[in-house]
Amino acid sequence: MSVQSILVSQPRPENEKSPYFALADKYKLKIDFRSFIHVEGIEGQEFRKERINLADHTGIILTSRNAVDHYFRIAEEMRYTVPDSMKYFCISEAVAYYLQKYVVYRKRKIFHGKRTIKDMTDILKKHKTEKFLVPCSDIQRKIIPQQLDELGLDYTNATLYKTVCSDLSDLEDVKYDMLVFFSPSGIESLYKNFPKFEQNGTKIAVYGNTTATAVEKAGLRIDVRAPQPEFPSMTMAIEKYVKDGKKGR
Repeated sequence: MSVQSILVSQPRPENEKSPYFALADKYKLKIDFRSFIHVEGIEGQEFRKERINLADHTGIILTSRNAVDHYFRIAEEMRYTVPDSMKYFCISEAVAYYLQKYVVYRKRKIFHGKRTIKDMTDILKKHKTEKFLVPCSDIQRKIIPQQLDELGLDYTNATLYKTVCSDLSDLEDVKYDMLVFFSPSGIESLYKNFPKFEQNGTKIAVYGNTTATAVEKAGLRIDVRAPQPEFPSMTMAIEKYVKDGKKGR
């Protein structure tokens, strides 16, 4: 069966130049976007149970835009004024620039890596005397605390938001040739919304090893995998599959 309709379990890209749109035009595909999960902030009352004093920290390690949003949200709820002397260590330049939503960028001490926590190793080593706060979700990636522990840093994880399954009940009677997943949480949401889901002829595309493991544990068949050396992006992997499908018709 050739692929003509695809559901990507992420929000619709804001950039109209997204490769997904180019892929849809090139192969006349119907590509829809729907986030299978969403983020909800931890309320101030719940945060107080963690017994974390925001004022005790001199540096903030920010691994996502969500971390930025929820750090400043909880600071406001706690009536804590973030001092101008605070140092911000961002996982990427994009996250660093996002800080402009809350602070005057040029007047703050802001450092950033390229894309991963490992990219920040040299920067963090130069600031080992700081007391770091790490705003995170309830499903923080293990590599982050592992890396910080290896560096011997004084840090505190602060769970400020949680990932929850979205309501997908309106999709119950909608069928797609391919479903695209980027996290184990997406698979969890699929079965929470549709407990009796059966793959049958539906193709499943996965990004990353942890997602692939979750799909296999659920007893589902993986048809498209990314990243791979020859297909570093999901759109490239999907295009290869679609192209091969058209050849086989």
